[in-house]
Amino acid sequence: MFKVGDRAVYPAQGVGIVEKIESREFCGQTHEFYILRIIDNDMTIMVPVGNARQVGLRTLISKDKVETIYSVLEEKQIGSLAISSWSRRQREYNDKIKTGDPKDVAEVLRELYLIKESKELSYGEKKVLELARRLLVKELALAEGIEEDVVTERLEKMVN
Repeated sequence: MFKVGDRAVYPAQGVGIVEKIESREFCGQTHEFYILRIIDNDMTIMVPVGNARQVGLRTLISKDKVETIYSVLEEKQIGSLAISSWSRRQREYNDKIKTGDPKDVAEVLRELYLIKESKELSYGEKKVLELARRLLVKELALAEGIEEDVVTERLEKMVN
Protein backbone atom coordinates (compact mmCIF):
# COMPACT_ATOMS: atom_id res chain seq x y z
CA MET A 1 0.00 0.00 0.00
CA PHE A 2 2.74 2.51 0.93
CA LYS A 3 6.36 2.90 -0.09
CA VAL A 4 9.26 4.51 1.75
CA GLY A 5 8.91 8.28 1.38
CA ASP A 6 5.12 8.24 0.99
CA ARG A 7 2.98 10.51 3.12
CA ALA A 8 0.32 8.75 5.15
CA VAL A 9 -2.31 9.97 7.60
CA TYR A 10 -2.56 8.18 10.93
CA PRO A 11 -5.88 8.93 12.70
CA ALA A 12 -5.71 11.37 15.61
CA GLN A 13 -1.94 11.82 15.09
CA GLY A 14 -1.78 13.45 11.67
CA VAL A 15 0.37 13.27 8.58
CA GLY A 16 3.51 11.20 8.67
CA ILE A 17 6.18 9.99 6.31
CA VAL A 18 6.89 6.31 5.81
CA GLU A 19 10.56 6.21 6.72
CA LYS A 20 11.09 2.44 6.53
CA ILE A 21 9.33 -0.82 6.02
CA GLU A 22 10.87 -3.39 8.34
CA SER A 23 10.39 -6.96 9.33
CA ARG A 24 10.20 -7.70 13.03
CA GLU A 25 9.70 -10.96 14.81
CA PHE A 26 7.01 -11.31 17.47
CA CYS A 27 6.01 -14.57 19.10
CA GLY A 28 7.97 -16.57 16.57
CA GLN A 29 6.32 -14.94 13.57
CA THR A 30 7.79 -12.33 11.26
CA HIS A 31 5.65 -9.29 10.47
CA GLU A 32 6.19 -6.30 8.19
CA PHE A 33 5.79 -2.82 9.71
CA TYR A 34 5.57 0.68 8.32
CA ILE A 35 7.80 2.94 10.38
CA LEU A 36 5.94 6.23 10.22
CA ARG A 37 7.36 9.54 11.50
CA ILE A 38 4.62 12.06 12.31
CA ILE A 39 5.59 15.40 10.77
CA ASP A 40 4.21 17.66 13.52
CA ASN A 41 5.99 16.14 16.49
CA ASP A 42 8.59 13.66 15.16
CA MET A 43 6.79 10.81 16.93
CA THR A 44 7.55 7.42 15.41
CA ILE A 45 4.75 4.90 15.02
CA MET A 46 5.04 1.28 13.94
CA VAL A 47 2.04 0.15 11.94
CA PRO A 48 1.69 -3.50 10.94
CA VAL A 49 1.42 -3.58 7.14
CA GLY A 50 -1.34 -6.18 7.41
CA ASN A 51 -3.39 -3.98 9.76
CA ALA A 52 -2.80 -0.62 8.10
CA ARG A 53 -6.36 -0.32 6.80
CA GLN A 54 -7.93 -1.48 10.08
CA VAL A 55 -6.08 1.16 12.09
CA GLY A 56 -7.12 3.81 9.57
CA LEU A 57 -3.78 4.53 7.91
CA ARG A 58 -4.60 6.25 4.64
CA THR A 59 -3.19 8.44 1.91
CA LEU A 60 -3.49 12.23 2.01
CA ILE A 61 -6.77 13.66 0.85
CA SER A 62 -6.68 14.31 -2.90
CA LYS A 63 -6.54 17.88 -4.14
CA ASP A 64 -9.99 17.55 -5.75
CA LYS A 65 -11.54 16.59 -2.35
CA VAL A 66 -10.14 19.64 -0.55
CA GLU A 67 -13.10 21.84 -1.51
CA THR A 68 -15.45 19.26 0.03
CA ILE A 69 -13.73 19.80 3.38
CA TYR A 70 -13.95 23.58 3.05
CA SER A 71 -17.66 23.31 2.23
CA VAL A 72 -18.22 21.34 5.47
CA LEU A 73 -16.51 24.14 7.38
CA GLU A 74 -18.65 26.81 5.69
CA GLU A 75 -21.94 25.24 6.81
CA LYS A 76 -23.45 27.29 9.59
CA GLN A 77 -25.71 24.61 11.03
CA ILE A 78 -24.89 23.16 14.38
CA GLY A 79 -25.37 19.43 14.93
CA SER A 80 -27.54 17.84 17.57
CA LEU A 81 -24.41 16.98 19.51
CA ALA A 82 -23.79 20.62 20.31
CA ILE A 83 -26.79 20.72 22.64
CA SER A 84 -25.82 17.58 24.55
CA SER A 85 -23.57 17.51 27.61
CA TRP A 86 -19.89 18.29 27.16
CA SER A 87 -18.84 14.77 28.23
CA ARG A 88 -21.05 13.21 25.56
CA ARG A 89 -19.86 15.73 22.94
CA GLN A 90 -16.25 15.11 23.87
CA ARG A 91 -16.66 11.36 23.47
CA GLU A 92 -18.38 11.81 20.08
CA TYR A 93 -15.85 14.39 18.89
CA ASN A 94 -12.93 12.17 19.88
CA ASP A 95 -14.57 9.23 18.10
CA LYS A 96 -14.92 11.34 14.96
CA ILE A 97 -11.30 12.47 15.16
CA LYS A 98 -10.16 8.86 15.62
CA THR A 99 -11.83 7.85 12.34
CA GLY A 100 -9.16 9.86 10.58
CA ASP A 101 -11.75 11.00 8.03
CA PRO A 102 -11.02 14.66 7.23
CA LYS A 103 -14.74 15.33 6.76
CA ASP A 104 -15.43 14.11 10.32
CA VAL A 105 -12.57 16.23 11.68
CA ALA A 106 -13.94 19.25 9.78
CA GLU A 107 -17.39 18.68 11.34
CA VAL A 108 -15.85 18.67 14.83
CA LEU A 109 -13.92 21.84 14.10
CA ARG A 110 -16.99 23.59 12.65
CA GLU A 111 -19.21 22.67 15.61
CA LEU A 112 -16.68 23.82 18.18
CA TYR A 113 -16.26 27.14 16.38
CA LEU A 114 -20.05 27.57 16.30
CA ILE A 115 -20.32 26.74 20.02
CA LYS A 116 -17.49 29.19 20.70
CA GLU A 117 -19.61 31.99 19.19
CA SER A 118 -22.24 31.59 21.90
CA LYS A 119 -20.19 30.63 24.96
CA GLU A 120 -16.69 30.28 26.34
CA LEU A 121 -15.21 26.88 25.51
CA SER A 122 -14.05 24.69 28.38
CA TYR A 123 -10.42 23.61 28.62
CA GLY A 124 -11.31 20.20 27.14
CA GLU A 125 -13.24 21.77 24.28
CA LYS A 126 -10.31 24.05 23.49
CA LYS A 127 -7.97 21.04 23.40
CA VAL A 128 -10.24 19.16 20.98
CA LEU A 129 -10.61 22.30 18.83
CA GLU A 130 -6.81 22.71 18.66
CA LEU A 131 -6.30 19.04 17.77
CA ALA A 132 -8.93 19.15 15.02
CA ARG A 133 -7.50 22.39 13.62
CA ARG A 134 -3.92 21.09 13.70
CA LEU A 135 -4.85 17.82 11.96
CA LEU A 136 -6.91 19.55 9.29
CA VAL A 137 -4.52 22.44 8.60
CA LYS A 138 -1.53 20.14 8.13
CA GLU A 139 -3.34 17.78 5.77
CA LEU A 140 -5.02 20.51 3.72
CA ALA A 141 -1.75 22.43 3.36
CA LEU A 142 0.09 19.34 2.15
CA ALA A 143 -2.76 18.31 -0.16
CA GLU A 144 -2.94 21.78 -1.72
CA GLY A 145 0.81 22.30 -1.73
CA ILE A 146 0.54 25.59 0.16
CA GLU A 147 1.78 26.99 3.47
CA GLU A 148 -0.09 26.12 6.67
CA ASP A 149 -0.52 29.84 7.43
CA VAL A 150 -2.57 30.25 4.24
CA VAL A 151 -4.85 27.36 5.22
CA THR A 152 -5.19 28.67 8.78
CA GLU A 153 -6.13 32.12 7.50
CA ARG A 154 -8.76 30.63 5.15
CA LEU A 155 -10.22 28.52 7.99
CA GLU A 156 -10.39 31.51 10.31
CA LYS A 157 -12.27 33.55 7.69
CA MET A 158 -14.74 30.72 7.08
CA VAL A 159 -15.64 30.12 10.69
CA ASN A 160 -15.65 33.71 11.94
